[in-house]
Amino acid sequence: MKKIKYFIFTVFLFLVGCGNEARSTLNPQGEVGKLQLQLMKISTWIMVFVIVVVLVLFIIILLKFIEKKDNKDFIPEQVEGNRKLEIIWTIVPILLILILAIPTVYYTFKLAVTDTEVVNKSKYLVNVNARLFWWEFEYVNEEFITSQELVIPVGKKVYFQLKGHDVKHSFWIPSLGGKQDTNVERTNRMYLIADKPGVYNGYCAEFCGASHALMQFTVKALPLDEYEQWVKNMKTKEKVSTNLNGEEIFNSKCSGCHSTDPLDPRPLKARIAPNLGNFADRPLVTGILKNSNQNIKEWLNDPEKYKPGNKMTNTYGELTEEETNKLIEYLNSLTR
Repeated sequence: MKKIKYFIFTVFLFLVGCGNEARSTLNPQGEVGKLQLQLMKISTWIMVFVIVVVLVLFIIILLKFIEKKDNKDFIPEQVEGNRKLEIIWTIVPILLILILAIPTVYYTFKLAVTDTEVVNKSKYLVNVNARLFWWEFEYVNEEFITSQELVIPVGKKVYFQLKGHDVKHSFWIPSLGGKQDTNVERTNRMYLIADKPGVYNGYCAEFCGASHALMQFTVKALPLDEYEQWVKNMKTKEKVSTNLNGEEIFNSKCSGCHSTDPLDPRPLKARIAPNLGNFADRPLVTGILKNSNQNIKEWLNDPEKYKPGNKMTNTYGELTEEETNKLIEYLNSLTR
């Protein structure tokens, strides 16, 4: 039985390294992620080399100097003060550190975004605003806002300016590149490139509260022509809703926090809840639930159940069954 347990445990260790291209650092889909994977491989091989050398030496010493009946009084040769050995075990670790340090320093400067002028002149620039427990994406040059879903063009260097607005969070899209903190006191900058169209998962990688693990978002990489069409759609004037009852309920219960206009002119401090301008187009509700009528209803009925500590709970009063259904119908009309 123990052997079976050990076997299952070993298989599990191998499986935890597996992942698909939507969420795995070991299967990168962009330039930044691929460069960072190279560093991971270098450091892993260095560690494997050290472990193997130490293990081999340990086995040799164990077999050679184990106490036997005929050598109980045998004392191995003492090597303290052996200049040759001391030079070897001093130089080898230094060489291993240099092997890792040189590419690390190189890639650190290569991937660092320090020139704010380059960032500000970039065609593809997104301000990432992190809040408990959701994400806002402000497309600087296009002058519109979306939430919980980041859309980027394939093959283009997209710059991000990251800022936290309550506590520290961390912006992370495993398949495209490493994490970067969203600090409250300063703005961090980074860039990412998606090599091919696809949908990727984004996460908060800094513990920030009860729903830290649920602070997720979707990343959609589109071919350039589709991306430009999406931008055009987002900048079009908001459609007039035919669901007047649902819109009235939204205006009385939700509009104090949420906006349905991607061109929302309100200042950053006034945008205290996700923009719902293209809510019906998003694959997920609140970043974690499949976008369906049933899930929207359950979220509206009890947000605390799905995201403990969220800022929406108990802010809009009780909704009747009829009000909920009309509100869901209205939300489903918010498409671009």
